[in-house]
Amino acid sequence: MLQITEAQVLAKLTMAKAVELVETSFRQLADGSAVNHPRRRVILPTGSMLHYMAAGNGQYFGTKVYSTNLKTGAHFTFLLYRSDDGLPLAQVEANHMGQIRTGAASGVATKFLAREDASTLGVIGTGFQAETQIEAMSVVRKLREVRVWSRDRVRREAFAAKCAARFGLHVRAVETAREAVEGSDIVVTATSSKVPVLEAAWISPGTHVNAMGSNWLIKRELPTELVLDRGALVTVDSVEDALLESGDLVTPMKERGLSQVPAIDFSPAVTRTSSSQITIFKSNGLAIQDVVSAGYLFEAYS
Repeated sequence: MLQITEAQVLAKLTMAKAVELVETSFRQLADGSAVNHPRRRVILPTGSMLHYMAAGNGQYFGTKVYSTNLKTGAHFTFLLYRSDDGLPLAQVEANHMGQIRTGAASGVATKFLAREDASTLGVIGTGFQAETQIEAMSVVRKLREVRVWSRDRVRREAFAAKCAARFGLHVRAVETAREAVEGSDIVVTATSSKVPVLEAAWISPGTHVNAMGSNWLIKRELPTELVLDRGALVTVDSVEDALLESGDLVTPMKERGLSQVPAIDFSPAVTRTSSSQITIFKSNGLAIQDVVSAGYLFEAYS
């Protein structure tokens, strides 16, 4: 079995390639040539958790397994197999692979849902996932300005400087979440918040929103008013997964007594209907995105 390290992932899996691969995975889910199983978790009294998710297509199938603990962080591994005969092909150190493909998923959604002239990006959150979110937005749109906010002033200023240098963009730290969001053509929320991190009134007509920070029912980043009243087109990477993980969608369901998830499955066939329409992509992360990424890496190194 081929062993692929984090360094090898970073050397080969560019954001542009990841956007291409993840777009393919969305198309495969839409046409039925791929299958995806939702994430499951084993939670121990020690605070340690084991998370696992699986998927497959005509070429490859596999599973991502990762452990988390507040004391030691997260540790990701992906196991890749050949679809024809089940032969084990590769074991991938998948920390950076997951970070890149998560950014790429927002990138694909932005490619198809954001206005063509979208050029300003507002980001709430400056953690591990936020950096590749900015990178992905810059791949699919020509960004004129990026505004970032998080609660720690020192951290957000350092993050802005790092992203400006790495991506060659005009990135600046701002003093409030509202300043980051208001007037932005594209908005990304990348936090672990249990309460909404923005207000519906801050989102201008024509804005596209990527909410990717939460994949727990007890967490949410978007207010109910945005999801149900102003989000004219709300998409999610998987409606099936949303019922298990999307507090951003399930909480509004409960508040308004709805029986169905207030979103549709995202695919490249879904597009905005007007320049003033607000669009939302709720991302939980799908194993099929890992499958296509790991398959590409296997082909690159075998």
